[in-house]
Amino acid sequence: MFSRDEKALVGYLTAGCPTIDDSVRALVAMAESGCDALEIGLPYTDPVMDGPAIQAASTAALRNGTRTEDVLRVVERVASRTGVPVLVMTYWNPVEQHGIERFADRLRDAGGAGCVLPDLPVQHSEPWRQVAAERGLDSVFIAAPSSTDRRVAEIAEASTGFVYAASTLGVTGMRSGVGGSELVARIRAVTELPVLVGLGVSNGAQAAEVAGFADGVIVGSAIVRRMLDAPDAATGIEGVRELCRELADGTHRLLSRA
Repeated sequence: MFSRDEKALVGYLTAGCPTIDDSVRALVAMAESGCDALEIGLPYTDPVMDGPAIQAASTAALRNGTRTEDVLRVVERVASRTGVPVLVMTYWNPVEQHGIERFADRLRDAGGAGCVLPDLPVQHSEPWRQVAAERGLDSVFIAAPSSTDRRVAEIAEASTGFVYAASTLGVTGMRSGVGGSELVARIRAVTELPVLVGLGVSNGAQAAEVAGFADGVIVGSAIVRRMLDAPDAATGIEGVRELCRELADGTHRLLSRA
């Protein structure tokens, strides 16, 4: 999906926030504004690993009637219009309820690149990973600063595409400072996969800081917040477009100077 020669910006938005059509338009705008890949959030009733912004987006999307099949249709529409890799960020329960093979088949047919699976323990992930690999889908797992070296190695070995390094402990959300350099070094010691850092990045300066020690940046809450805080969807999409331009400039700054 990426190489270590790149600096990749991955933008996240919850499908169905504020509506299905608006989320498609926003995701396309994100790709047009410099996102190298997209994460489409599958709204879930108990998003315990997400902060207030993404929880609010999930609640709004579910209230609007967004379901798993709707999310997969969003993937299809966005992938066909952008040409960038499109992943689904999802808790494990919706995949299991939908049917592992059925979900993977539908994601592949929609043009999806794979899944980020924040709550699926790697020691229990073999059924998904086998099905995903057979369909050419990537499986991305998250390493935390608290992960032991053995755990980091297991997460890196199970991941394909890239490894997601959480910059800090806790739920998703914007922060005044972003860490993660030590964790990135630990992950790089056990894998050749690119290592991207998420949780907390909200502006171009922070993106540039992270891109200085990692292979890319993942931004979710700041983008979602632009949609949630806007008085209408059109204003929100323009805010997202502006933010993603800033984030892309920060992420790609080192490459532009090379």
